Amino acid sequence: MMSGGYTSIDNQKVSGSVPAVSDPGHIAVKFTDSNLETFPPSGAQGKISGGTQPPRDADDTFSKPAGGSRSDEAQGGGWFRTFTVVAYKPYFDVDTSDVVDRLKESLFPFRGTFTEKTASNPDLYGPFWICTTLIFVAASIGTFVTYVAHKLKNKEWDYDINLVTWSAGVFYGYVTVVPLALYVILKYFSAPSGLVQLFCLYGYSLFVFIPALCLSVFPLDIFRWVIAGVAGFMSATFVALNLKAHINSAGERWFLIVSGIFLLQLALSVVLKLYLFTVSV
Repeated sequence: MMSGGYTSIDNQKVSGSVPAVSDPGHIAVKFTDSNLETFPPSGAQGKISGGTQPPRDADDTFSKPAGGSRSDEAQGGGWFRTFTVVAYKPYFDVDTSDVVDRLKESLFPFRGTFTEKTASNPDLYGPFWICTTLIFVAASIGTFVTYVAHKLKNKEWDYDINLVTWSAGVFYGYVTVVPLALYVILKYFSAPSGLVQLFCLYGYSLFVFIPALCLSVFPLDIFRWVIAGVAGFMSATFVALNLKAHINSAGERWFLIVSGIFLLQLALSVVLKLYLFTVSV
């Protein structure tokens, strides 16, 4: 139909025509739901978890400390964690009552229950301070006894600084090298053992030498031999009986291992008697 020079097209599909579009000013955009307003997200994904966990031992056979708050410990991987302070923090997580109970346990060697009581939470705090105290006591008592012996005979006395370095080498070296060597031997025989627990056991086994050193001030050599022998026997019995139950799985050689542990601890007492309990003027 023609009207005033214009052509009217009916509302119908015409070939080649362009369909009508809505007004662009009224386009509705819909966003998907987001949880950005919640921080941190409730479900963490990927390698970084929502919370921190206590460090794992580099060796799974290490004794595991008791569970507790570890929120301030950073996660790590591999052996790099061994060279951080955080890796050793759980082994110093003990209070005064724990240490006192373990010191008392070391003075009753025939019980043989020390490893069971400390299996869930072995510590390095006690062994460290026992060795440090032994170094101080050995140096001070040895110096005092030597000084008195020289003065009684009116002889000139000189302080021996080597007594401190020698004591530090003996005590720190013994509680480090011997447990490491024993750990390797027990692993070879497939006997259950924990390296940290061995450090703990040997460290507390030296506590009996602290009162023994204090009693060595008496100027009787036979008395000093008795004190050194009793302390060495108590320390050797304490270590041997606590390890006997764990070494039984090593087969027929368990007796040789326990005997070697016992004799080695006695040898330590003999060395201490010769170099710390003996006064020469």
